[in-house]
Amino acid sequence: MKAVITVIGHDTVGVVAKVGATCAELNINIEDVTQSIMQEMFCMIMLVDLSKANAPQDVVRARFDELGKEMKMQVTLTRQEVFDAMHKI
Repeated sequence: MKAVITVIGHDTVGVVAKVGATCAELNINIEDVTQSIMQEMFCMIMLVDLSKANAPQDVVRARFDELGKEMKMQVTLTRQEVFDAMHKI
């Protein structure tokens, strides 16, 4: 199952490393990533594969919510089919 992880917040050192480490901890494969800094705001979108995750989806989502709080950033995990449905007319 594919998902989209978005990260938004004030730019700080180690954001990509922390999100990547959390993906590794949960055995989530990062398939694509794009990031940019707009003024002082860090923005990142990752396409990930959850099919081999070592935790159920609710635990994965809770871990990314916790990571967002730790980093004082918005970190959102959305399954690709939900993301696609939200953006269809």
